[in-house]
Amino acid sequence: MWRVKVLTLFPEMFPGPLGTSLAGKALVEGVWALESMDIRGFARDKHGSVDDTPFGGGPGMVMRPDVVGDAVQAAVVGARAGEDAVLPLVYLTPRGRPFDQQRATELAAGPGAILLCGRYEGLDQRVIEACGLEELSLGDFVLSGGEVAALAVIDACVRLLPGTMGQQESLAEESFERGLLEYPHYTRPASWTGPDGVERKVPEVLLSGHHEKVKQWRLAEAEKATRERRPDLWQRYASAAQDTKGKKS
Repeated sequence: MWRVKVLTLFPEMFPGPLGTSLAGKALVEGVWALESMDIRGFARDKHGSVDDTPFGGGPGMVMRPDVVGDAVQAAVVGARAGEDAVLPLVYLTPRGRPFDQQRATELAAGPGAILLCGRYEGLDQRVIEACGLEELSLGDFVLSGGEVAALAVIDACVRLLPGTMGQQESLAEESFERGLLEYPHYTRPASWTGPDGVERKVPEVLLSGHHEKVKQWRLAEAEKATRERRPDLWQRYASAAQDTKGKKS
């Protein structure tokens, strides 16, 4: 069973949307397990204080190292109880390296993860260093806290677990799996007139029944979309393709 522990100030946010659809069904069926731990339960005073003003001045508050450190340690000890596997420790923060499909695949292939949700101005750096936290970010934007990011990371991993998706082979065709964005999709009716009054037809090749031509069209469309929308991905894909070609020659 793939296990995930979430350290948060808002445990009521979990499982949230993860309790519905395919992820929710997989959770009920025991494909994966979720535990949310309230960081405030490790506070040192009767007020449940988990943050304090930053040294050096400045706006906002910082999550305390003693409180969060104890919470992380409790999660680690609990995860190891009766288990041989060590769960990776992940801190969700805008300062982290971008979370991507490759990291999701790596996490899904392991025993699970412990996810720490940041709040306020962030976490005392000493906790990151002492606990060896891996810092991950959803992108170049700031959220109110790490909970939404944690939900996204968990969803990205859970859908890769055997027994979650109805058709595992469809995963190989998704965006980023080959280093490309996904090709466009079409379904019935074959001809459709939209709100703009323009009739649009499904590309003929998709109606041809010629599987090799369909495969070639989808690859060409994926490459086109990646080249136009994500030049960073396209550059990596093109470089990798050139390296592969060079090794074969």
